[in-house]
Amino acid sequence: MTQTAGSSSPRPSSQKLMKLAVAGAALLVVAGGVAFYYASKGLKSAASGAITVTINDSACDPNEITVPAGRSTFTIVNKSNRALEWEILDGVMVLEERENIVPGFTQTMQAKLKAGTYEITCGLLNNPRGTLHVTPSAESEAEAARPALVSFIGPLAEFQVFMAMQANSLVKATKALDDAVKAGDLEKARESYQKARAPYKQIEPMADLFADLHNAIDPVADYLEKREEDPGFTGFHRVEFGLYAKNSLDGLAPVSAKLLADVTALKGRIRGLRIPPEQIAKGAGRLVGQIADTKITAGEDHYAQTDLADFEANIAGVSRMMALLKPVAVQAAPQVVADIDSRLTDTNSALTALKGPDGYPAYDKVNADSRKALAQKMQGLAEAIGKLNAAVGLE
Repeated sequence: MTQTAGSSSPRPSSQKLMKLAVAGAALLVVAGGVAFYYASKGLKSAASGAITVTINDSACDPNEITVPAGRSTFTIVNKSNRALEWEILDGVMVLEERENIVPGFTQTMQAKLKAGTYEITCGLLNNPRGTLHVTPSAESEAEAARPALVSFIGPLAEFQVFMAMQANSLVKATKALDDAVKAGDLEKARESYQKARAPYKQIEPMADLFADLHNAIDPVADYLEKREEDPGFTGFHRVEFGLYAKNSLDGLAPVSAKLLADVTALKGRIRGLRIPPEQIAKGAGRLVGQIADTKITAGEDHYAQTDLADFEANIAGVSRMMALLKPVAVQAAPQVVADIDSRLTDTNSALTALKGPDGYPAYDKVNADSRKALAQKMQGLAEAIGKLNAAVGLE
């Protein structure tokens, strides 16, 4: 057919270009949709999921973390070859921690943090620390606007007096221990060692807030690279190792002298410590939870085997802390307070049941069933204490 003037029909090249343009536009729409889907999915995951921190033999990955102020969840993955602990530190003070994360295992931890910059531990005490940046948020601003809780002034003042008295007893008993070591009196040193442990364990929920002193006063060899041979193995357990494993005072004089200096420094820190009201129940619950989760199973007093006496002193301190809060808390949360009282009684009964005519047995003589039963009592107590702050408006 002959094409007439003024008429037109698409040329083959124009048709191909049109098809390609349409196909390209379709691909862009699909690609955009896919990108939006995965971006949305990623944002949702980042907003709702935990922050994963992987710890290898020498560092954290990531080594620098940023989160908004308020409540955050951290998943700690141990890819090292040693059991380790993970801590969030404000200077030398421990804010949150997870202990005894065994190789290849994961633990999850929640932390309620104020805006600021903190350090994180990365495995062994010898390893460099990481950094945690906490940025301001609506939640942190609301927390800052909270009115002063004057009803807690009395309990806080009484708690300061209690801690000061225990710190005085700790320094006095440690001085007796140091004197016995210098005098070469093994039996007197053992007696003084036991007397010094009790006041320290009673104030442990506050003492372990000072990471530098806690790691000098009460480090366990399990968490040190060279264990008993590590230079960082100092304090109570190093003295215990000499007194009960080596049955000797050889080399203990500088160790006991340093221990005395460290507990004296702790006494000074405690005197100047300003404790927010929520820290009493928080510290008590954290300690009892640690006892339930790790200390009952593995023990800490590997050489003297006096763990039960330590637990008794810990619970005595926790009981005192709860008694100080009770007059304020019972009005707002009577059921929570009653539950704590009941579980304290159960825990003390479980400890008393393990006593014999000569006191507590060596901890390695306590069978697995008894340890499990005690751990369950401690876990129940930790959970009950964990409800207190929210119940009285401190969370």
